[in-house]
Amino acid sequence: MRKIFFAAILIISALQLTAQDKYPVPQFNTVTHNFGEILEQAGTVSYSFKVKNVGETPLIINRVATSCGCTASKYTKEPILPNSEGVITISYNPAGRPGRINQRITVFTNAPGSGIVLSLRGEVLPRPKTKAEIFRRRFGDLGLKNSHISFGTVHVNQIKVDTLHMYNFGSENITISFDYIPKHINIEAPQKELEPQKEGTIIVTFNSSELNDWGYTVSRLRVLVNGENLPGNIINVSARIEEDFSKLTDEELANAPRIEFSEIQKNFGEINEGELVKHEFVFKNTGKSDLIIRKIRASCGCTTVAPKITLIKPGEESSLSASFRTSGYKGRQSKSITVITNDPKKSTVVLRLTGTVKPKPNK
Repeated sequence: MRKIFFAAILIISALQLTAQDKYPVPQFNTVTHNFGEILEQAGTVSYSFKVKNVGETPLIINRVATSCGCTASKYTKEPILPNSEGVITISYNPAGRPGRINQRITVFTNAPGSGIVLSLRGEVLPRPKTKAEIFRRRFGDLGLKNSHISFGTVHVNQIKVDTLHMYNFGSENITISFDYIPKHINIEAPQKELEPQKEGTIIVTFNSSELNDWGYTVSRLRVLVNGENLPGNIINVSARIEEDFSKLTDEELANAPRIEFSEIQKNFGEINEGELVKHEFVFKNTGKSDLIIRKIRASCGCTTVAPKITLIKPGEESSLSASFRTSGYKGRQSKSITVITNDPKKSTVVLRLTGTVKPKPNK
């Protein structure tokens, strides 16, 4: 009798183990779909991934997670029986998203090793832009593609030319003229009158020989429409003025000045708001000809810098005095000082004052 009892227990245990070994197995028709090329203005596109349960117990899709808000998912909510199929439909809205499609969708189920990754691929072709989108800077009826021209690096005595594009949104001709033009900039509109619904150009010439400055510079001028000074009618012209060292010979480079700082960063630690930070950045001319300090620019008005001398002979030392007035500043601070010289190897050096300003205690 006892033998029969133990045999029954073994049979029941074996049946339980067999049931535990049974589980759902999801099998997708594909894990990647490529939409190919689609138009941005064409509206939402969708694809349905089919999943078959090739396991022995019902498959349950618990959750579908998409990689961004541009995809939405619909999926089979009821259990998928063995040898049956379910569907996961993914929708993609291309509006405002020109360029490549590369979306990940993670499917979580009750199957072992849950977390299957599906992918959407494709290319969204940008829709044609309207005139209002192209010429988005508006001064009355005049539209500009932008109101900033960046000439990038401009060498000393170099002249560069660039173009601004404009459009007349009005129903009548408009005249274009300019005001507050600095002497190093020449600006003109070849079309003195711009017809309605027509495009035109503005030619801007930058002559660095007329500008006694170094490093990053920004100039501002005004564009007048029919002689009117309209709100916001500023055109910004920027450039970085640098010396052209590319034509120096090996001998000239060997005999050039060299600027060497004893340190380029000073950590003033932790101080109270309102305290003054002062530091001397010491440097030496280790080259073979005169070192000239072209320009010193601080990152903001709270930092003042004054060089002791601007022409340093070979072997001589000098220093820059930096002061940071901490009133109105709290927390971690990093103030930069840009030094521009005639050193062909390091014509621009950035110094930094860093530290933490503790706020004044509340009274």
